[in-house]
This record gives sequence, structure tokens and C-alpha cells, in this order.
Amino acid sequence: MDGFLLARVLGEWLFGVSTLVSIINPAGTAFVFQAATSGLAKPERRQLARIVSRNSFVLLLASMLLGARLLAFFGISLEALRIAGGAVVVMTGWQMLVAEPAEPAEAVEPSTRTSALRQAFFPLTMPLTTGPGSIAAAIALSASAAQDNSEHRLLAAALVAFLIAAAVAMLVWICYRHADTLANWLGSNGTLVATKLSAFLLVCVGVQIALNGIEAVLTRIVGNAA
Repeated sequence: MDGFLLARVLGEWLFGVSTLVSIINPAGTAFVFQAATSGLAKPERRQLARIVSRNSFVLLLASMLLGARLLAFFGISLEALRIAGGAVVVMTGWQMLVAEPAEPAEAVEPSTRTSALRQAFFPLTMPLTTGPGSIAAAIALSASAAQDNSEHRLLAAALVAFLIAAAVAMLVWICYRHADTLANWLGSNGTLVATKLSAFLLVCVGVQIALNGIEAVLTRIVGNAA
């Protein structure tokens, strides 16, 4: 791998990781993960964090490697995915934002291992961690690479996709695994503030994703009219 290609791979990796981390916000969603798994014992919660990070890795990698081709197969534009994904992210964040905090008396008993594993993919992986917004972003990251059919470029794109998904999944695992420690350090009031702030940021991210899709559609319409 020559120096130019290595620099390009590194640049794409840094851009991809920063983009997905800003959307997923593992440090912020860790508080949501903590609230959603508050009834689990500590070992079960940490096992669940590992499973969620693994699921996130698979979803992100599949989105970057196959997403653009699937969209083309079903005739779905990237703009439509951004608008729909942004709307879903907004609704998810809004529900978290307006939800009433649970009273201590309403806390559930620790769940069994089986019931905990049932939460691993839905809703903890999808849509909490790797929701429509992050999947749309992952597909968008790979869209330009899919247009280049050279063998070396495709191999480099696959390597970048693997490294991006691995780095993001590792950050998710670290943040989710230590979510209880951070929540205990902040206390109940601090955790509530952090959770609501994360929900508000999630709404803002969803609006931005949808706006990007709308802007692309309007630009296309104006270009065709001209």
C-alpha cells in the first residue's frame, strides 16, 4: 500500500469514525442504556453491553459494505433514507425527552439472563445505538466508494469500513460497560440531566439528518429546473 493510499485510508477512517460517533454519541446513549437496563444485575448488564457492541459492529459493517447496493436494488434514494431516518431519530429522541423519570418504587426486579438477551438487538442495538440515522450515515460514507470499481479501491474501502465499524463498536462497548459507574458518580439528578441532554442532542441530530436529505432534494429540483 503506497503512501497516498495509506493517507487516504487514514483520512477516511478518521472522518467515518468522527461522523458515526457524533451521531451515535456512545457517551450520551450510555445513560439511556443504563436507564433501560436498570433492573439487571451488573454482570448481565456488562454482558449485554458486549452483545450490543457486537451487534452494532455487524450492522455498521453491513451498512457500509452492502447498504448502497441494497438501496439501488430497491430503488430508494439516499435522500429518502436521510429524510426517513432523520424523522425516526427525531421521534425517538422526543419520546426520551418528554418521558417522565421512573420513581424508585417503580424499579423493576433484576431480569433473567434470557429476558436480558431479548433486549440485545431491539431496542438496545436498533434503534437506540445504531438507529436509522447512523445506518444512513454509514451508507452515505460508502456511497462514493461504491462508484469506484477498481480492485484496489474496493479493497481499501472494505478495509476502511471494517476499521470504522470496529472503532465505533469498541467505543460503544467501553461507554455502555461503564455506564453504571458514570451514573453512580453523577447521581440520580445528574443522570437525569445527562439523559435529557442526550435526548435533546438526539433530536437535533435527527433534524440535521432530515435537513440534509431535504436540501439534497431541493438542490436536485432546482438544478433540473435550471
